[in-house]
Parts: sequence; C-alpha cells; structure tokens
Amino acid sequence: MKEQTFTITAETGVHARPATLLVNKAGQYQSEVEVSYNGKTVNLKSIMGVMSLGIPKGAEITVKVDGNDEEDAMNGVAEVIKEQLGE
Repeated sequence: MKEQTFTITAETGVHARPATLLVNKAGQYQSEVEVSYNGKTVNLKSIMGVMSLGIPKGAEITVKVDGNDEEDAMNGVAEVIKEQLGE
C-alpha cells in the first residue's frame, strides 16, 4: 500500500473539472485508490464520492493506493493533483 498527502492550492479547490480528471486517471489502474479529507474516505474512482468531500483550497488530502499497479497509480494520480490542484 502506498500513501501520500497533498495540499490543495488551487483557488477553487477540487471542483468538477479537476475531480473528473482525477477520477478518470484513477480509473486507468487496477489498484484500489482512495482519497481522505476531513475524516471521510471515498473511492477516487467515484466522481460523486470525490465531489461529496467538498475539498477547498488549503485542504490536506491523503491518497491511498493498494494493488498490483499501486506505484504507477500513485504516480499518475500525484501528477494530476500537482498539475491541476497545486502542490
């Protein structure tokens, strides 16, 4: 299992467009990918789950990946977070 924490620096936080990009990226991998914020954890492959977190600017999120391709999955998700949401 891999785990990494990110700080969201985008002015609008995790809104629909970057959330969709994250969900699409996570969906490319077999591993289970979860995101946690404010004590709640959801499947990063679920747009409704990600949007339900309401992640604002300045939030710290934790991404956990577990599975056969966890290294690639973490790298892919981390790249989208850094490009779209700052860090």
